[in-house]
Amino acid sequence: MDQLLNLPNLLTGIRLACIPVLVGLFYVPIEHHQRLAALTFLIASATDFIDGYLARRRSQITNLGKLLDPVADKLLVMAALLLLVEAGKLWAWVAILIIGREIAVTGLRAMASTRGVVMAAEGMGKFKMLFQVIGITFLFLTDSSGHNTLWMIGCTSLAAAVLLALISGGQYAIRAGHLLLSPHKSGP
Repeated sequence: MDQLLNLPNLLTGIRLACIPVLVGLFYVPIEHHQRLAALTFLIASATDFIDGYLARRRSQITNLGKLLDPVADKLLVMAALLLLVEAGKLWAWVAILIIGREIAVTGLRAMASTRGVVMAAEGMGKFKMLFQVIGITFLFLTDSSGHNTLWMIGCTSLAAAVLLALISGGQYAIRAGHLLLSPHKSGP
């Protein structure tokens, strides 16, 4: 039980709890609600970087953490992308590509796990996440009056994230393809 209630898992739980807060702040009609949404997204995203670091450093990697961490990341990013599309700050095709990649990689990881193989996140996926965080944050900060410098920075960052998402998604597909095409060994 202590293993489940460690600090990295708590941070992942905080990230999950930030999602409804993000959505609420995005819609609440108060001054600076977009800035508050951006700040909430940044704080939630920071927990992703911190919880992984702490889990490795403290040797507190748990099965619960392995399950919840990527789910929390995907839900946070998907919620943010959908909010931005609805607000007219992001093209739907960008969100579709990023969300589609996340679903496909999750499926590939699930298939690999049936062979007892864990497909861990790679460096390119981590850079993709960084560009997503930068892009989404800047788009939250963009006002509704039109396209400006913040919007350009956000779109450029998300363009880089899409490129990295497609490349890293292809890498996952190749790794999973090799794994699934290789003869399956059953038993010890």
